[in-house]
Amino acid sequence: MSGSFVPDDFPVPGELVTPRLRLEPLGPEHNERDHAAWTSSIEHVRSTPGYPDGSWPPVEGMSLERNLADLRRHADDFVRRVGFTFTVFDRHDGDVIGCVYIYPDNDGDSDAEVQSWVRADRADLDLVLYQAVLEWLAADWPFTSVRYEPR
Repeated sequence: MSGSFVPDDFPVPGELVTPRLRLEPLGPEHNERDHAAWTSSIEHVRSTPGYPDGSWPPVEGMSLERNLADLRRHADDFVRRVGFTFTVFDRHDGDVIGCVYIYPDNDGDSDAEVQSWVRADRADLDLVLYQAVLEWLAADWPFTSVRYEPR
């Protein structure tokens, strides 16, 4: 491996499609819809399992420009294979409803740490997303152990 946390020859999945959800790599093109999704649900996202430190999302929100910089950082992480962030769409209406983050486990207890959130008005899809991502990680990713807070 050359600095990435997946093997160099591992073909990183480019999407996940389920009957209700579609995930694709998060990038600058999602800025406005991503920003609208999480800013509409700050307290809900902060209360989602896996966000224990209370630092994200910021209670005061952030500008669209700062959000764009964050999305560019995530897209760069993806290209460099050091972390993988996916935007989550509702397949019924095409709305951005959340995100999934797959990064190295900073505690070193697992191969990867996964976090996900959905908008407050799509809270019913949190468990659907969680289960779909768990299955995807087991089937299509090279990790033997993953830390992903249960729902």
